[in-house]
This record gives sequence, C-alpha cells and structure tokens, in this order.
Amino acid sequence: MHILVLNSGSSSIKFELFHSQGWQALISGQVERVGSPEAQLRIHCSGAQQEEKKELGQADHRQGFAAIRDALVQAGIPRLAGIGHRVVHGGPHFAGPVLVTDTVKKTISSLARLAPLHNPSNVLGMDMASRFWPGVPQVAVFDTAFHQTMPEHAYTYGLPADLCQRHHVRRYGFHGTSHGFVSRAAAGFLGIDPAELCAIVLHLGNGASACAISRGCSVDTSMGMTPLEGLVMGTRCGDLDPALVFYLARQTGMDLEAIETMFNRQSGLKGVCGENDMRRVLKAEKEGDKDAKLALSLYCYRIRKYIGAYLAAIGPIHALIFTGGIGEHAAPVRSRVCTGLEHLGLVLDEGKNSTAGSGIADISTGAATPVLVVPTNEELEIARQVRQVLEDRSEPQVKSG
Repeated sequence: MHILVLNSGSSSIKFELFHSQGWQALISGQVERVGSPEAQLRIHCSGAQQEEKKELGQADHRQGFAAIRDALVQAGIPRLAGIGHRVVHGGPHFAGPVLVTDTVKKTISSLARLAPLHNPSNVLGMDMASRFWPGVPQVAVFDTAFHQTMPEHAYTYGLPADLCQRHHVRRYGFHGTSHGFVSRAAAGFLGIDPAELCAIVLHLGNGASACAISRGCSVDTSMGMTPLEGLVMGTRCGDLDPALVFYLARQTGMDLEAIETMFNRQSGLKGVCGENDMRRVLKAEKEGDKDAKLALSLYCYRIRKYIGAYLAAIGPIHALIFTGGIGEHAAPVRSRVCTGLEHLGLVLDEGKNSTAGSGIADISTGAATPVLVVPTNEELEIARQVRQVLEDRSEPQVKSG
C-alpha cells in the first residue's frame, strides 16, 4: 500500500511517499516558491546520497502538483492507495481524520476565517490531487483534532457566551499531529499503555507549543484559537496583555492588520534579538550579545512557566518530552528549560543531554522523572491515519456547532 502525504501551503507543496509495510519513506521533497519565477522542485529518494533539483519557472500550484506526479511516475511508483492531507484548522467539527468529500471540503473552506493563510491552500491541494490522481481516496488529517479532548473549562475564553457560540471563538490548539505521535512513541519507549500516559510534550520549533496529556488525551495546550497564543516562538509573540492591541493602535496609529503582522512575523525571538533561528541566537548569546541572552532567557522562562502550570493541572507525569527542531537538537535549550525544576523531579543528566542522538533518548538522571527527546514525524503519523481510515472506510463524522 503506497500512501502519499501532501502539505499544500500558500507558496509551497511538501510531499512524502510511504509504503505501509515497514513505513519506509520512498521519496520526499517539496515545491518551493510557488507562483514566483524561482519555483523549484526538490526531491530526495530513499538511498540516494543527494537530493535532485528541478527549476519549474513561474509554476503555479497546478504545475507544482504536475511536477510531483511526474517525479513519482519517473521513480516507478505504482498506483497510490490513498492520499493524506495536512489540514491546519478543523475548528470544532473534526475530532479525527476523515475521508475527503464535498461536504468535508466545504466545511474546511468555511473555516478559512480561522486560518486564512492555511485552509484555502489545504483545500486547493485536495482539488489538485483529484485532478492528478483521480479515483484515489483522500483523507484529511487535522492539526487541531488531537486537542478536541480538551475539557470545556480548558478551551473556553472568558468572553460573552453568545459571541463565542456564534463565531466559534474558543481555544483549539495546534501541532496535534506531532503531540499525538510523540506521546505514543514515548509510551512505547517507557513500556506504558498509551491510553494511560500522563506527560507534558514540548514541540519546539519556529512555531512552538506545550501540551498537557492525561491518560493519553490532550487536556490543555498553549496555542489557542490561533497559533499566536502561548510560548514565545521564532517570530510570534505568544501570550501578552490583549489591551496592548488598543494601546498600540492609539499610540502609534498602527491599524489592526499591521499589529497582527507584527505579532505573527516580527516578534518572538526575532523581535527581541533580531534572529529567529535558534542556532544563531545561541551563537550570538555565546559571543556576549545581550539581546540574544534576553531572548533565550525569555524563551526558556515561558516554557518553564507552562511546565509548572501543567504539573499543577494534571499532577504527576510519566515524562517530560522534547520534540521539534529545537526540542530535538538544541541541548542548551533543554538544559536551560529544566534548570530550576529539580524540586519537581525533573533533573537532567548533562552528559546524556549533550550526546542525545537521532532516536528516542532519556536524558534524565536515573532517579528522576524521565525527560525524553522524541523525534517527531508528522508525515508518518498522517500516513498511518490514512491507512486506518482506508481500512475502516467509515463515513466522515462532522460534528455540529
């Protein structure tokens, strides 16, 4: 069974092809800079030493998908059994993966007001896949689905109830595919039934979120109605006083669009020290840059606050889990996050922390609560969910509300 995973964004199309026997990734890549004269297809085949590159000219999404199809044909890939799509926002409607139907696409499109940069591109990817792989069943997998188990008191904002109901205003959470994947992987590593796992997962990348997991289910997460809430991120500010919006509008004359852009693209690490690449922030801090030092301290402090809050919310945990590009590769960040948490049973072994490899690793001291580094693989998780839906062939369940 060959399953293709697609992530269609506004200016890129990422893809990865899996064979479900052993879940080997056969070919992966992406079309970059869609719509610009520099559009390019990058491909990496299993076993190849180097990736291939192909200039596509001013390719649009249709031409980008055609280039992906041609690459799969040239690689000798037989007929696809299914196609999985990463969908950023499922709103209150989707609590799991669903077969793509016209009704499902209309529902995803209606949620574009909640994710204007993502959901339209996700639906476009479904339309293009139908054209280039007609008859192949498609499955939508939602970033928000894993967090649909949050209790009402965790996802409700302190706003007028009728307004929230009319406009679907609530906390949804994101990175759910990653949080679900790494929590199950961690449970397997620890020899715990995934349905019994209690853990805090830190997905740390350019976008970052924390998730409190109790008995295998998400009960709280740091991102909210949008991915802007929560931790300090690469270019996003995370939590702040909402009155700051009104203050900035009055004091600077900035309109709402300009403030929203600043919060999402010019804040976070980049806003504090001018860099959003953690490798550069760490290098600058080591060289004595005061702004980089502040940015790093702020970043790690906000994470520690969420760890403390979630321990208060769910009680004892089986593990604290680091994942994502920064969580998996930045040992100094892991060290600083855990510094000061020793009284909570979270104690790093600095030797293990500095030498953690590419697989799952326990970087805690033997007597402490396990602190794990667990590599995430969202594409593999999507492929697994596609196979499950295809095996069940259940009709998509769209919740009301």
